[in-house]
Parts: sequence; structure tokens; C-alpha cells
Amino acid sequence: MSGKYLLAIDQGTSSSRTVIYDHATQIVTSAQKEFAQIYPQPGWVEHDPEAIWESVTAVTRSAMQKVDAVAADLSAIGITNQRETTVIWDRDTGECVYNAIVWQDRRTAAFCQSLKDDGIETVVTEKTGLRLDPYFSATKIAWILNNVDGVRERAERGQLAFGTIDTFLLWRLTGGRAHATDATNASRTLLFNIHTQQWDDELLKIFSVPRALMPEVRDCAADFGIANDACVGGNVPICGIAGDQQAALIGQAGFGDGMTKSTYGTGCFVIANTGDTALQSHNQLLTTVAMRIDGAVTYGLEGSVFVAGSAMQWLRDELRIIDSAAESEAIAERTGVVADVHVVPAFAGLGAPHWDPDARGAILGLTRGSGREDIVTATLQAVAYQTRDLIDAMSDDGIEPSVIRVDGGMVANDWFLQFLADILDIPVERPVNVESTVLGAAYLAGYRAGIVTSADELATLWRRDRIFQPGMDNEQRRQLLQGWQDAVSRVRS
Repeated sequence: MSGKYLLAIDQGTSSSRTVIYDHATQIVTSAQKEFAQIYPQPGWVEHDPEAIWESVTAVTRSAMQKVDAVAADLSAIGITNQRETTVIWDRDTGECVYNAIVWQDRRTAAFCQSLKDDGIETVVTEKTGLRLDPYFSATKIAWILNNVDGVRERAERGQLAFGTIDTFLLWRLTGGRAHATDATNASRTLLFNIHTQQWDDELLKIFSVPRALMPEVRDCAADFGIANDACVGGNVPICGIAGDQQAALIGQAGFGDGMTKSTYGTGCFVIANTGDTALQSHNQLLTTVAMRIDGAVTYGLEGSVFVAGSAMQWLRDELRIIDSAAESEAIAERTGVVADVHVVPAFAGLGAPHWDPDARGAILGLTRGSGREDIVTATLQAVAYQTRDLIDAMSDDGIEPSVIRVDGGMVANDWFLQFLADILDIPVERPVNVESTVLGAAYLAGYRAGIVTSADELATLWRRDRIFQPGMDNEQRRQLLQGWQDAVSRVRS
């Protein structure tokens, strides 16, 4: 195999990052760049696709320059991405017809409700494993088709292409030669039948989405195309793609049945590996494609919390009561567990297991003596409480993890992880490399490129940094959880 490095692109909700690994998947260097969030109306969240593309090219070139790498030094490229976020562009010009509508966006809540009222949700859930919620791509596609002049007609003529962010980047990286996605991203659109592993004609009809828009669906480790000069300065094969949460499961070596990871980025996402069984939840969790490798589908049970790390950004940028997310750890250490103040960060509605798009955030239980430190600590606790809601739902569905592997930016906070272990009453494992999402993309690229030969080999590369053991007494845990449930009930629509 030519090249001494693997390059992985992690296009996230608030930033883009490129990490260069050696063939032992050790980090050589990285670069990261934030980009603007666009909020045109309450509940609407958009990104400028050109800003996304510019950030990806900037961080990729920066990372390569740090180690004086050229295209010939790269064995393969892997991509992981914010899921569900929707882009439509012109096949000839590459120009996007509208901003990217972000996964957090709630503008299609009324449309989703009308479909529910028509009794559509059952068939959608049976085929996709998902809920009828604005979170997913299909209603975002429909909104663009129905609200941007001339777009539906152009789509029906085959002039336009749809993609989640991975597909958009692949198109740009290959100079428009590849219009494809992987099975994990496809499984988040509401248009992909997870049992047949195909775009579904009935679903396309329900959402009035022309088939001509849709990309080809491939395995997570596959030959996606060749990146050209536009980004990496030469020809490099793109060999791996997975949505960010599935990539994190792969990066956590979650290949065995029942293995569970929780990622704390902008949102919080828990996925449990359910093997070759597409387990249907009775608790409003999602059934999704966890990975598809060498044609074999592994399913996952997933719970999504819309606000986690973004709650810390809110404390920093809107309330301005902290200067950085890292500051929250020292504050919580000083304050200790807060029992009376609850922050419910339902800024974009509530995700699993509530699925309430109209819920809104609140701070409850304030007294004259409450201060910034109580609010900061309560916000950290809220992320743990939301995780507990997901784990309880999974347990009721028959998945009871004996340990949770965690990753993402928030897991640098030891206080948070100890509280998480306490409130879950389950040991929490933090790996040495907490950036599991981008690592998973590198693993996939390395596997397809022949650098890594098996899942067993990948599993041996995973290293634990620390395990947090639960130590809270049962009565305190019960009281805290009761207080949280009371707070959630007050913000429900």
C-alpha cells in the first residue's frame, strides 16, 4: 500500500476537523475550524454549504502542511459527518439551491404531525426504524422542494442531487464524479428501507421525493471514488464513510452484540450494537444501521439527545456565565451535586424517548440564593439525566449494558463522568483517544485499504484511559431522578 498516512475528515455540526493517522492509527496531527450557525427563525437551523466546504478544505490542507504531507503520502481518506443534515445541489454546476438544513432544525414539525394524523407513522417506522420527526432528512428535502422556486421541477428532471453532508463532500472531493452515500447515513433519511437495504419507493412517494435525487448506497468501507486536487492536491482513494454516531461505535470497537457507546458532542447519542437483529423499540428509540461491512449489516438501537455540548456553548455564548466549557468542571467540583435547580435544555425540542418537537428549554427551581454555579452544574447534570432516560428505555427494550464507553468533547470532564456513572449506576469507560468518531472513519478507510485486516485487529487497538465506578447511594439517585422527571414534565408541550 502506497502512502504512510490515513486521513480522516470529521465534518461536525459546529466545526470541521481533519486528523492524520499513521498506519497504527496513532494521531500524527490534526486541524480544526469552526463555522457559523444560521438561525433564520425560531426552531430553524441552517449552515452555508460553501462554508462547510471551505472549512473542510482549509483544515485538510492545514493538517497536511503540518507534516509536509502530499497526496502520495496518503493511503486513503475516511469521512464521517453530522447526520440527517440535508443539502440539494445542481448536478452541472455543483451550486446548492438552498442552505443546508441542519439535523436540529424543527421547521417541518407541522408536516410530521400531519403525516402522523394520517396514520403514516407505522409504515415509516416499520421500514426505517425511525420516528416521524423533523430530525430526519425526508421532510427537510420536501421543504426545499416545496419552498424554493423551481427546485421541484429541476429535481424531477434529474438536474439536482440530494445528499447528507458525506455525499456533498464526496461530490466536491471527486469533482462531481461520485454521488454516493453509505448505509449508515442512508438509514437516517426516512427514505431507506433498513431491511431491504434499498431506497424505498413507497417512502419516496409518501414524502414526494423524486428518486432521481438519490445517491447510490454503498458499504461503510468501500471504494467511494478518488479525491482530486481540489482538496488534497492529488489523487487519493476515499475508502470509508459513516455517519458520526456509527463511526464513534466503530472507533470504540463496539463490534460485539450489546456493546454500547455514548458520544457527547453537540448532542448526546447512545448506540447499542444489536447484531443482525433490527430490534424494534417499544420506548421510542430508533433502530438504525450501525455498520455495513463486506455486505453484512449490523443494526443498532439508538437514543438521541439534541442538546449536550451545545448546552455548554449556550452557557458560554448566550448566558456568558462561563468563559469556556472546561471551566464547568472546576465549578461543579466546588458546587457538588445540585438537587433543587434543574436545567432542561430543550432548545430544539426533546429527542428520545420523548420526541416532543414543541418542548422548550427552562431553568426550574431557582431561589434567591441560586447563582451561576448552580446553573452550570445543573446543566452538566441535565446531560447525564438525559442519558439515563435513554439507558432506561434501552433496558426496557431488553438491552442492558454492563458498561458504557464514552467519547466526545465533554468526556474530558472527570466530574461529569463520575456523576454520569453515579446516575446511570453503570461503570463508564473513557478511552485514551476520546475522538472516537474521526477514529472510526480512519478505521473504515484503513480496512478497505488493506491496512487493518479485521474487526478483531481493530478491537486490540482500543485502549482504556480510565473507568468511573458508580458510588452514589440508591436513595439519593432516586430523588435526583424524580426531580429531573418533574422538571421534564413541566416543559412538555
